[in-house]
Amino acid sequence: MPSAPERSRLTPPLFALLIILGTTGPLATDMYLPSFPEMTAEFSASASAIQLTLTFFLVGMGMGQFLWGALSDRLGRARPLRWGTILFVLASVAAALAPTLETLSIARALQGFGGAAGVVISKAIVADTTKGVQTARIFSILMTIGAVAPAVAPLLGANLGALGGFRLVLWVLAVAALLMVVGALVIYRETHAISARSTGNFFAPLKVALGRRRFVGYLVQFGFTFGAMMAYVSASPFLYQTVMGLSAQDYALCFGINAVGLILSGLVSARLVGRVPLRRTITVALSVLLSSAVLLLVLALLQVSSLLLAAVIFVFVSAIGFTMGNTTGLALNEVREVSGSGSALLGAAQFLIGALATPLVGLSGADSALAFALTALVSALLAFGALIYTSDRFHPGSTASV
Repeated sequence: MPSAPERSRLTPPLFALLIILGTTGPLATDMYLPSFPEMTAEFSASASAIQLTLTFFLVGMGMGQFLWGALSDRLGRARPLRWGTILFVLASVAAALAPTLETLSIARALQGFGGAAGVVISKAIVADTTKGVQTARIFSILMTIGAVAPAVAPLLGANLGALGGFRLVLWVLAVAALLMVVGALVIYRETHAISARSTGNFFAPLKVALGRRRFVGYLVQFGFTFGAMMAYVSASPFLYQTVMGLSAQDYALCFGINAVGLILSGLVSARLVGRVPLRRTITVALSVLLSSAVLLLVLALLQVSSLLLAAVIFVFVSAIGFTMGNTTGLALNEVREVSGSGSALLGAAQFLIGALATPLVGLSGADSALAFALTALVSALLAFGALIYTSDRFHPGSTASV
């Protein structure tokens, strides 16, 4: 295969494929959430046991990124992207046919492992085809578009579940995974030049990325910000349906409203790129995230289950939209020559920390918001601390990214 041009173009078809790769993961994460109460009855399992199916998916997604990221730096993006998406389809079919909760959990882990290829390589493709401030802007736009999936997924999942149960939801996910394969085979053409590919030790690029201390700070901040997000996502079916007493359809509506907040904040964030320093935007957003997490804990301790709780959750979720794209751009600008492995580390931190947060939110029971609030607060604190670590005072002789 001939080497890619020195700077490949982010064409409209390729941009559309990146959207598909970026939205199928959220669909696989969120679309079956309204079915959690049904699944507890179907499998005669506890809320925490059902939430573990999400944890298995996130662990697979996190671990898979190490392999796919390293492979994409060594072999180019095309082959690992196709292999991973094919595995995603096969695992999605297995999940839809799973006869037991244990089988479903294993299928979800493989589903996440295969789907990780699209998540990690799509970020590397952006780094291949853009540079500088443009990279942060494209990430903000893609993550904003990707936020539409969480808005649509629970509503779609609730209605599909009403028609055919949670298995129909899983079959629809298998069809969505198939679209990823078609796009990877038909649309994508290699963007990673042969001359730029890594040689020598297979995981050497990971070592290079982890040797950049500022990158590590952004990595931790990115991971725990997503951990705060996953604490909300995992707890949301029980927060809205059990704690607040809403129906599955009303839950999907509230989830969609929060996703709209995430979308709007992402759009505003993309508009601010080039006008406001990225670090300033992230600092303000994390301050809001931390403040709202403190308020969530107060409300949980007071056992408040009114619209006030829903309003604070909306602010909490919206703040995250200002951070994820900007942090990704800053982090990958630190490791541009090994962007596949840098993207893999970002994705691994994102999903492994998310996997850790997911079961924690159920420890106080399905009828309490306390465990969710504590998990959200700890995640926000660690994210804010990691951002402080990336400041110039901890990196003498270097200049903070834009």
